[in-house]
Amino acid sequence: MSLILLALGLVMIFEGLVYALAPSLLERMLEALRQMPEAAVRQIGFLVIVGGLIFVWVAFQIGV
Repeated sequence: MSLILLALGLVMIFEGLVYALAPSLLERMLEALRQMPEAAVRQIGFLVIVGGLIFVWVAFQIGV
């Protein structure tokens, strides 16, 4: 349970940094996402999920 809380806390920190440090960049990125076809956005989402799973697997392999 503590690992889940740690992961959620880290996500919140990184998300907050984007909003605090580069809000205009975030707006431009969201506009670019709106222009992309839904299939491409879905594919990017799946790739991010796979990347996250790889990071979690590596973390467990090195003994987190």
